[in-house]
Amino acid sequence: METKKKITHVEGGTSTPSQRPVFVPTAESKGKATQLRIIAGLLWFLAIGAQIGAISLLFKQPVNLIWIIVLIVVDLILVVIGSALWKKSNRLDPASEKDTFKFFMQSQLGLVAAVVAFVPLVVFILTNKNLDGKQKGILGGIAAVALVIAGLTGADFNPPSVEHYTEQTNRVEWLTGGNDVFWTKSGTKYHLYEDCPHINTDRTSEIFTGTVAQARELKNITELCKTCENRAIKEHGLNEADYHAEDVAELPRK
Repeated sequence: METKKKITHVEGGTSTPSQRPVFVPTAESKGKATQLRIIAGLLWFLAIGAQIGAISLLFKQPVNLIWIIVLIVVDLILVVIGSALWKKSNRLDPASEKDTFKFFMQSQLGLVAAVVAFVPLVVFILTNKNLDGKQKGILGGIAAVALVIAGLTGADFNPPSVEHYTEQTNRVEWLTGGNDVFWTKSGTKYHLYEDCPHINTDRTSEIFTGTVAQARELKNITELCKTCENRAIKEHGLNEADYHAEDVAELPRK
C-alpha cells in the first residue's frame, strides 16, 4: 500500500531539462566549492606546519616523544578534515576527464596532501640519529599508520567528473523529461518516482527531491534505481537503442 511521505525539496537546483550538452555547475555551487577549497588548503598548510614542528623536535635533546605524537595527531586531523572538504568541493564543481593530469590532481589532491604531510616526517624519524631503535619503532609506527589513514581518507575511489554528471543528468532527462530525482537520508540510490517501493516504506519518514547533482553533492549518491529506470522506459515507451546522452533533447518521447 502506498504510504504518503513528507517531500523536502532541496533548494538551489533547477527542475527544467537542460539543453546544454555538458554539465555546468551553478554559480552558487562554484562559489561554495571555491570556499571549501580555500579552507582545505589552509588546513593542509597548517598540517604541514605541524609536521615541520614534529621534525624540529626530533633534533632537540632529549627527544620529547609525547609532543611529537601530539603533533602527528594534529597533522592527521587537519589532513583528514581538509580532504573531506576538498572531496565535497569536487562534488559541487567536478573536473573534466578530458585533461587527465588535471583530473587526477583535482580528484586525488587529498591523497597528495597526505603524502606531503607525512612522508618527510617518516623519513626523518627513520634516519634520525637522536632516536634509539625503540623510539624509532614507536614514532615511525605511529607516523606510518597516520600516513595510511590520511591516504585512504584523502583518496577518492569514485571521483565525480563533468562527463559523469552530464551522462547521469541527460539520462534522467531522457527518462522523465526533467531532472528532478528523489532520495532518502540513508539511501544509496536516487529515484525517479517518489512512490518507488524502495523508498516509500514504513521505515521512511522523509524523501528529498532535487537534481542529480544535488543528490551527489549532499549524499554522494551516484547510482540510479533500476526499478525506477525500467518503469520510466515502460511508461514512456522509450527505446533503449535510441538513447544517446549528448542528444537527449532530441530524443522522441511518447
